Amino acid sequence: MENSTLTSLNLYRNEIGAEGAKHLAQALMKNSTLTSLNLDENGISAEGALYLARALMENSTLTSLNLNWNGISAEGALYLARALMENSTLTSLNLDENGISAEGAQYLALALMKNSTLTSLNLYQNEIGAEGAQYLAQALMKNSTLTSLNLNANDIGDEGAQYLALALMKNSTLTSLNLEYNEIRAEGAQHLAEALMENSTLTSLNLEYNEIRARGAQHLAQALMKNSTLTSLNLNWNGISAEGAQHLAQALMKNSTLTSLNLNRNGIGAEGAQHLAQALMKNSSCKVSYL
Repeated sequence: MENSTLTSLNLYRNEIGAEGAKHLAQALMKNSTLTSLNLDENGISAEGALYLARALMENSTLTSLNLNWNGISAEGALYLARALMENSTLTSLNLDENGISAEGAQYLALALMKNSTLTSLNLYQNEIGAEGAQYLAQALMKNSTLTSLNLNANDIGDEGAQYLALALMKNSTLTSLNLEYNEIRAEGAQHLAEALMENSTLTSLNLEYNEIRARGAQHLAQALMKNSTLTSLNLNWNGISAEGAQHLAQALMKNSTLTSLNLNRNGIGAEGAQHLAQALMKNSSCKVSYL
């Protein structure tokens, strides 16, 4: 409360619990220098999230808050969402593995429709499903500040991918979207590909560990022939095979903006490597990884 120099505090895995969060929240209401607070793995629960949310409504300096692995649940997400509607300084919020579910995603989505400062939201492994993806997609259609969204391991499937694709057709600020490990198949890849043909702001798309296969790769390849903003595409572990590699190689011969393409563990074989090698002889901007 009296310190006027500390800007970053990391309390990772310290078992502070809700009580510890309460004390820190009280300090945040008076402190005017701290900009980054890491409370990763501290078991603060929804109660601790409530204390911190109240602090965020008064604090005007904190820009980064990490609450990964704290079991805040949907209830805690509700408290934080209410804070985001009033707070005008926080730019980064990490909520990895908090079990917020679709309900919690809905609360945060409503907040994103009003908040105009948050630029990065990390919801890795929160069991939001397609329903939660739908809520967030609706928020993306109205939000104009969020640039990075991580939905890794949330089981959104093709349905969730479709909701997000529709949002990408209207959103003009998101630059990074992580959809790794979400059981997205060729159908979902097709929806995202259609979005990439219209979107002009997304620069990074992570689809690692999904199941798009060769057909999904074909859809994305068609998008790459028209898209002129995406610079990084991660398709590791998608079973695209040599056929998928061929489709992507054809796209690389026309695309001039993609700089990074990850195809690790896709079983492309010598045939797929040959297709990509031929594309690289013509493309001078992309670095391909297919180990």
